[in-house]
Amino acid sequence: MQRTETVENIERMLDKGQVAAFTDFYTRFFKKLLIESDKYVKDIYVAEEIVQDVFVKIWERSEDLSQIKSIKSYLYRSVINLSINYINRQKNLEQHHQKMLSEFTEEQAEVIDEENELIVMLFDEIEKLPLKCREIFKMNRFEKLKYREIALKLDLSERTVENHIANALKMLRDAMLDNQKSHSISSSHLKILRLLSFF
Repeated sequence: MQRTETVENIERMLDKGQVAAFTDFYTRFFKKLLIESDKYVKDIYVAEEIVQDVFVKIWERSEDLSQIKSIKSYLYRSVINLSINYINRQKNLEQHHQKMLSEFTEEQAEVIDEENELIVMLFDEIEKLPLKCREIFKMNRFEKLKYREIALKLDLSERTVENHIANALKMLRDAMLDNQKSHSISSSHLKILRLLSFF
């Protein structure tokens, strides 16, 4: 069986890096492959990611095309295979979660509830920080900005930013330890420190 002209055209297109031609190829098959994937995964956004993954693989690994007899068959087979793999992963994940829920104990519920209570308290205390201190702390912990980036944004020195973060952590640690005592929370000092380091 001879390879189709379509595969050879795709190979030439990729060898020459013809983005516009590849885009036409992508457009010609995308919606049909999307429909096929959605038949399996029942989620149009997941289906879209699956189809895009197939095209990305073709673009990045053009050498694989040398083994293909029919590009249409390859596309559908790849999309269906990835869709089935997704379904199987979801089933395994659901079974794992169901097993965890079936073995869920009162002790586990207490631990989770206490941890979440600490998190709620921490967010409350963050909002009580002095304005500039709070702003810098949030930029660092929530927006994941580095000290230098914060300093540039706020026209401050890195040392000033570092001092604000250190002060925020000290105030939060002291407030959380006070809350632990007043609310009779059994969480250890170490757990509170770990929570602060996470944020």
